[in-house]
Amino acid sequence: MYINTTSLGVAVSDISVDLFEPGVVFFNVVALSIAAVAAPVGRRLGDAVSSNLFSLAGLREFEGEVGTVVRSAGRVTTITLPDEIDDMESYDPVTDETKAELAGKTLLFPRRLTVEELRSRLIERLKEDYAVGYVDIDLTAEGTVEYLAVGSRAAGIGATIAPGSVAVAIRADPPNNASPGDTVQVWTTGETPERLTTGELRGVAGDTVTLVVDDGDETLLSPTAGYRLVTMPAEPQADREFATLLRGVDETMGTVTIEADSELVGLTPRALTATVVAIRPDGGKLTALPDRDRGFAVAETIYVLGRPDVLRGLEDRAKAVAAAESATETDDAATS
Repeated sequence: MYINTTSLGVAVSDISVDLFEPGVVFFNVVALSIAAVAAPVGRRLGDAVSSNLFSLAGLREFEGEVGTVVRSAGRVTTITLPDEIDDMESYDPVTDETKAELAGKTLLFPRRLTVEELRSRLIERLKEDYAVGYVDIDLTAEGTVEYLAVGSRAAGIGATIAPGSVAVAIRADPPNNASPGDTVQVWTTGETPERLTTGELRGVAGDTVTLVVDDGDETLLSPTAGYRLVTMPAEPQADREFATLLRGVDETMGTVTIEADSELVGLTPRALTATVVAIRPDGGKLTALPDRDRGFAVAETIYVLGRPDVLRGLEDRAKAVAAAESATETDDAATS
């Protein structure tokens, strides 16, 4: 830059410079030599810095000390999972290998997300990338994970089999218009057909049919004998449809028993963030879809639908105030 500027100044002015003076020659040779060495190094360094900077936006996770660089760049939001990951109660636990892989993992998300959007993205990432079925998480406004528990989701038809029912596989030729969920009658083959039982069709693979029948009726069926199926008129099956829908969302069902002197005594379903679908008084009859302005009483069991973290908070609020304070003091003492 200096040589070009000087040459331009000479060209536009009356100043004359003797290019063959020893001092001028020495300066020009040294400047060009340094430029010849520095130019390739600067090109590679600048290319590497720019490539790494723009590639950070496409990362999903990283390990090590890159977090400081990413935060300072301001292109993404980082979420670091805790080292201790708990198991969710009433759910099948995930494998120890999965929890070890998640412990301390740092995940990247786009910036400018609200807390709820960040929570949804994080839960979706854990389910998709690590095959986790259920996630219970407490996320602060600063993006810090204070609590994380995971559970596995039951695969197959087991999660949608009602109590008192079993699934069996038989050899049969179902009607061509039969589909999973249809109610069918099972008949024997031969000159005098006999109806054995009634069940629900769940799956067909060639001549093998999976049925859900009442507990005890499975002894009437043989895995080697052949049967004929008769499709019954369609009937609404709200329980199975509800169970199927529940498997595809973040919300889940839970029960909470209200203790004396708890925060929930006197509150109404309208005051809760979870959806109250039923209430069973102590020793009373179950009431489905109760009045939203009906107050809760002591010893009542409420059936709620909500996210795992909401249900966990509801269980804490349903405990007696004295017991809750004692548990809090015990946790604080253990932490100290």
